[in-house]
Amino acid sequence: MNSLQGQDSLVAADHVGHEPVGVVHAIRPGMLGELAALVEEGAARFATQAGFVARHGQIQLLPGADGTVATALLGMGDEAEGADPFVFGALPDSLPAGLWRVSAPAEVAAGDIALGFCLGAYRMPAFGRENAPAAPAARLVVGAEGHGASQMAQCMNLARSLINTPPNLMGPDDLAAAAEAALLPLGAHVSVLRGARLAQDFPTVRHVGMGSERAPCVVEAHWQGSTATDDAPLLSLAGKGVCFDTGGYDLKPPAGMLRMKKDMGGAAIMLGLARLIMLRDLPVRLELWLGCVENSVSGHAMRPSDVVRTRAGLTVEIGNTDAEGRLVLCDLLHAACARQPDLLVDAATLTGAARVALGPDVPALFSNNEETGAAFVAAGMACGDPLWRLPLWPGYRKWLRSPVADLNNISSKPMAGAITAALFLENFVKTDVRWVHIDTYGWNDSARLGKPEGGESLGLRATYEGILKIFNIEDRMHH
Repeated sequence: MNSLQGQDSLVAADHVGHEPVGVVHAIRPGMLGELAALVEEGAARFATQAGFVARHGQIQLLPGADGTVATALLGMGDEAEGADPFVFGALPDSLPAGLWRVSAPAEVAAGDIALGFCLGAYRMPAFGRENAPAAPAARLVVGAEGHGASQMAQCMNLARSLINTPPNLMGPDDLAAAAEAALLPLGAHVSVLRGARLAQDFPTVRHVGMGSERAPCVVEAHWQGSTATDDAPLLSLAGKGVCFDTGGYDLKPPAGMLRMKKDMGGAAIMLGLARLIMLRDLPVRLELWLGCVENSVSGHAMRPSDVVRTRAGLTVEIGNTDAEGRLVLCDLLHAACARQPDLLVDAATLTGAARVALGPDVPALFSNNEETGAAFVAAGMACGDPLWRLPLWPGYRKWLRSPVADLNNISSKPMAGAITAALFLENFVKTDVRWVHIDTYGWNDSARLGKPEGGESLGLRATYEGILKIFNIEDRMHH
């Protein structure tokens, strides 16, 4: 994969040598009166006359006495706008070539500056395209915080690149191979279940994938931190990896199918999160479950009104072949619960209803545990990767009844689609297992600061921070 991952744009301070380093002053509108104290008076007048008002993401290059640019200003907007790292994503493409450091208000974490810079420097894989965008020539000089930021960016950009990969190059086997490439070098034990074993152990994953010539598979990975004992917390992650979703016989319209290469976004995000946990060597036991499958149309594809028996033994009537993601996840969740994890988290690009409710930038979160759900929401808000909790409303469970099976995979009502999808999944989670379900979009519809158009790792940072909170882990790379 020939993407430029962004984290290569960081340079450790002790590797700089004698090369000159420019300075970016990150300021808020309330600091404009101090501008002359930050840069020389003539440069401050230049910035004012050029219209610099410290608007969120506004860049102003300042000429030096010799006509070169060695100083720049970055507007952070007001407190609310500048509370996330993405504003620093404006820098890589706006600064001249060379080394730069950022001077920011004391409340801004150095790790957020470095992370935002990396996220803004990311480039989508080119896949042989002529005139593919080059890596930004500007690089950021960082201290100790750069290592942690580089790890985070690496894992977020891994998820981005997997989602951005064209579907002919990202089938179930390709996703499984990407998981092996990401995890095996870090000491994980990875197995890929296919064929008869898959049909026996993950029957609903197989049922979803029957219509495709590219056979489904399930990735199962295990890892233990170097300081984790055998009774350390067991964390289980599960991801929906539908590499392309036509909708099956309930075929999507062309507009609805256009971005369905991103339907493996949940698996990509959980894979990136698993790699981050391993890079940071958290003191946990980790399991990862990825359902890798393609939902296609053929004479072998699942049909509306099929009845399939899940791994848990419950039978499901297929009310709609386009509600396939919950069928992939239900077997994964049941398999994960058999190990009695201390925390189970799944992520999926599951429902359009979640986007209607919350839009593209805020994943919906569901949890069967009040404290756990609140901790994840708080963690997301604190790190600028927001999640919003929706209820597992018990009154809607009856909407999933079927006259011929234990459950239908869709609701009998045209409302609360994200909730009923989560309620479907809840049937496969043990009541004594703390569970978090994240219904994410996995995509940026348009380019914004630090967020290029295309695949996005929405929810990855929030989930990581939530895990730290739940297990009371002090992360040395946190900032």
